[in-house]
Amino acid sequence: TNLTSLDLGNNQIKELPEFIGQLTNLTSLYLRGIQIKELPEFIGQLTNLTSLDLSDNQLKELPEFIGQLTNLTSLDLSDNQLKELPEFIGQLTNLTSLDLSGIQIKELPEFIGQLTNLTSLNLWNNQLKELPEFIGQLTNLTSLDLDNTQLKELPEFIGQLINLTSLDLRNNQLKELPEVVYQLKNLNSLILWNNKISLLPNRIRTLTALETLDVRANRLPIPPEVLGEKDEYGRSASATKVIDYYFQEKSESPLYEAKLLIVGEGEAGKTTLAKKLQDPKYELKKDEKSTEGIKVLPYEFNHPDGNPCKVNIWDFGGQEIYHATHQFFLTKRAVYALVTDSRQGNTDFYFWLNIIQIHGGDSPVIIIKNEKNDRPCAVPDLQLRGQFKNLKESIEVNLADNRNLGSIEAAVQKHIIHQPHVGDPMIKTWANVRSVLENQALGSDNYISIQDYRKTCADQGIPDREEQDRLSRFLHDLGVFLHFQSIPALAKTIFLTPSWSTDAVYKALDTPKVRKDCGRFSSDDLNKIWNDNQYADVRGELLALMQEFEVCYEITGRKHHYIAPHLLEANLPEHLQYQDDWDTNNNLILTYHYPFKPKNIFPRFIVALHRYIEKQRLVWKHGVVLIIGNARAEIIEDARYDAANINIRISGNDKKRVLAIIGHELERIHSSFEKLTYQTLIPCNCAECRDSQKPYQFSYNVLQNSLKRSNFDIQCQTSFEMVNVRRLIDDVIEPPQTYDPESYEDSADSYRPKSTKKSTQSPFNNTYNVTLNLPEQRYEESSTINVDGDVNDATLIAGKNNEGTQSSQVDQHGKGDNFAGNKIEGDSIHTQINASQDIQDLSEILDNLIADISEDYSDLSKPRIQSKIQREALESINDDPDLKLRLTNTVKAGLNETLEQLVKNPLAKIVIKSLKGFFAE
Repeated sequence: TNLTSLDLGNNQIKELPEFIGQLTNLTSLYLRGIQIKELPEFIGQLTNLTSLDLSDNQLKELPEFIGQLTNLTSLDLSDNQLKELPEFIGQLTNLTSLDLSGIQIKELPEFIGQLTNLTSLNLWNNQLKELPEFIGQLTNLTSLDLDNTQLKELPEFIGQLINLTSLDLRNNQLKELPEVVYQLKNLNSLILWNNKISLLPNRIRTLTALETLDVRANRLPIPPEVLGEKDEYGRSASATKVIDYYFQEKSESPLYEAKLLIVGEGEAGKTTLAKKLQDPKYELKKDEKSTEGIKVLPYEFNHPDGNPCKVNIWDFGGQEIYHATHQFFLTKRAVYALVTDSRQGNTDFYFWLNIIQIHGGDSPVIIIKNEKNDRPCAVPDLQLRGQFKNLKESIEVNLADNRNLGSIEAAVQKHIIHQPHVGDPMIKTWANVRSVLENQALGSDNYISIQDYRKTCADQGIPDREEQDRLSRFLHDLGVFLHFQSIPALAKTIFLTPSWSTDAVYKALDTPKVRKDCGRFSSDDLNKIWNDNQYADVRGELLALMQEFEVCYEITGRKHHYIAPHLLEANLPEHLQYQDDWDTNNNLILTYHYPFKPKNIFPRFIVALHRYIEKQRLVWKHGVVLIIGNARAEIIEDARYDAANINIRISGNDKKRVLAIIGHELERIHSSFEKLTYQTLIPCNCAECRDSQKPYQFSYNVLQNSLKRSNFDIQCQTSFEMVNVRRLIDDVIEPPQTYDPESYEDSADSYRPKSTKKSTQSPFNNTYNVTLNLPEQRYEESSTINVDGDVNDATLIAGKNNEGTQSSQVDQHGKGDNFAGNKIEGDSIHTQINASQDIQDLSEILDNLIADISEDYSDLSKPRIQSKIQREALESINDDPDLKLRLTNTVKAGLNETLEQLVKNPLAKIVIKSLKGFFAE
């Protein structure tokens, strides 16, 4: 009975025992979080209580006897379900601390104004929207917490609380710093986290007692690194630092910033490397969770000129599902680290280095060989450097014990310092807009409207819309935010946090139901997946993002139902096999051959022409059958990515026009890759090849070069007959013209190719416009389609061939042979492309050879240097018997001029011109 303090908090006591009422000497009673729904009357007997904590319970009302505890100085009612306060609380006039946070009251009762001894009042997380005037009577308040109370402005009577030392206004909707704040001369701490403040008046300097000014997550032109830690409850910068930075005279300042993109297979150690760069003392965790999607981590080091250099480390998830959206972020202005794991040994170097080269141009690449358990990594360094000139170095490291971690840091910093844009001046107004948006992104604003963006620009001195758009493109390229200006469905939204938008995409693709259904989902599914409030207003934009970047498409005939092609079944179910009824007579055949084929070419192709998929069912991960007009087209890709094909065969009528549609769409996709190389292979039309499903194929480039040289006949390497070159091309390619839409009946859709980038690698390079009005494959309204994607009793309409009814069940997890893989594996064209492919390979070898030699010289324009490079190149060729033989044969065949046209390096052209004399000697 002599107890003065009793703490029963966070237990599972569903009701309080009566003997507590006998502990009349209690001055402190803590009942936090025991989930009681009502207070027993004997609590009223504890009249000596000065402190009562009832927080985090399920109280819906307070009993009257609480008003008898007149000695209370501290009362905590937070996180209950009270909604309103009883009047007897006004009798507790000795209260100095009252916590009413999280009880969802919409207004404060007047009797609170009677508690004039209050020094601390916590109203956090309520729905007040405005404060009553009697708050101004509580002149003894030293601490007032108005966090997340939906306030849009602060009333003038707050200025009467002259004893306030701490004022918390975080998570409200204040657009400016209220004038009344400047009357609070004793303020020591002012918290304004996550409001909409875009201006600090000069009068803020009059608050001389202010030590903490937290204006993070607002719209102020102050860089986040000046404001303090990014976490809401992390330490903010001192008021002096914030105010001094804001009011200092700022001129154009250099941009010391770059991106480090860490890529590789899953569980290779990418996340560990990122965290080790941040903090070498970071300890590896046995259950280190694999990165899902993309994580952006800050890293900083001192530039040699003394300025801090800011690096954003982009840690990419390695699982294949995440590769679909990597294209958004693999950019130039970056340094790449390719991490490989010695224990797994599963890194496809050829894939990763090609994909970096395609998207990142000449951005430098470092291979990080993570030697787990001290097992060395087998990396073909010399071979890879010969093929990829942007591969700068390969470093062995053990991330478990930090061996060679310093070498990685030195290499990363060296290549970042030498990025061309690092140290470039940045316009002051541009820097201010960027700071506003980055600061805003710290709060809950993951996206803003284009109108908000333009207002921010105008506020910071950029009223011109064209300059606003230029700045938007710059910040998009730098990875500060995502803004797809040219896409109507996305142009009105700016994603301030790039990883937030892609996390939403990954969340949709990586949901167990979507994976189980092989990439099929509906709008209802997305509403469940994106059920958080953070997605509520932009679900349409997020879906548009997925569709625009060809991650998914809407199933024709099934509104609001979608498919993500890269999650489709690997094989076509056996009962849907169509080969037996394929008309093999007079097929039009074409092949695209890629030394390296990016993974997302074929899924994007499926998305682009999904409306023509036969029955909306003949589609699988590596193949699709299309019905366009009265033609039927089969398009199948090799499952591998190196030396891979996309094979096309078309039966029926208007085959060449349908091939033009397919070719133009592939060309549009090709044009989005910076350095993609491929060949278009034209089938031979000799008597032996004409009706063959595997005819000999000529490179389109070779045929074009043959015509340029007035060589009008060429030899088939299967029948050895001579065939006419012009006729080979004309048998496949429609003559340049604008197609007459009247030639098609039942026109339901107009197809216009989107690409404007010309290519010499393909005959479908938009040297002329194609306008085709084609019948869209569709289902009559009487058809019914199951939730899991099956078509039942649906009448298919496609041109005139619309008779018959389809009725079958689809096994989404179909078995059967690997139709997309096995059929093509034996179809290698390495022997067929012979000379043309060899010339392409030789051009790349010469380009890389000259690039390697040129690295040792600074002034490549001097004839003396060029002569030296030429001599060293010829010596290198002479020392390589295989290369020498291949080049000799090329020269003997008179194809050295063709080779010269293919090479990109001007110095390589000089070498080629001297080859004839060199080999003659």
